[in-house]
Amino acid sequence: MSQDKLLIGALEIANLPELGISDLKIRVDTGAQTSSLHVDNIRTVKKNGKPWVKFDIHPNLYNVDEVIRTEAKLKDVRWIKSSNGSRQQRYVIETLFQIGQREWPIQITLTDRSDMTYLMLFGREGMGSHVLVDPSQTFICGENN
Repeated sequence: MSQDKLLIGALEIANLPELGISDLKIRVDTGAQTSSLHVDNIRTVKKNGKPWVKFDIHPNLYNVDEVIRTEAKLKDVRWIKSSNGSRQQRYVIETLFQIGQREWPIQITLTDRSDMTYLMLFGREGMGSHVLVDPSQTFICGENN
């Protein structure tokens, strides 16, 4: 069964193609239940009568002028306990996640991670049965997918 799983390291490069994001450095965290993405200017809108969220992403930590404005269907609103123990309500979206030559849909909470080194945290729910993690390695899937 493990031969079907993708081996990934503690840091990887991933794509979120439905959001227009590619070559995003992510931190793989088996201690985190949910995946989270740093976004700015979150706002809810109605699209065909359904709730959606619009938000901005700065995909390059070193160039804050680069902005991707995107939107996604709102999947849920959840209370999340962060690593520092505080609880906050977050919007949850579901989007396609690509790493290496694999892709699958994952749920991601949208939050302010501006004080963190990596814009995305890849948690256990997103990993599912798709990956095995070697925490001693980084960028196993390559710098560019």
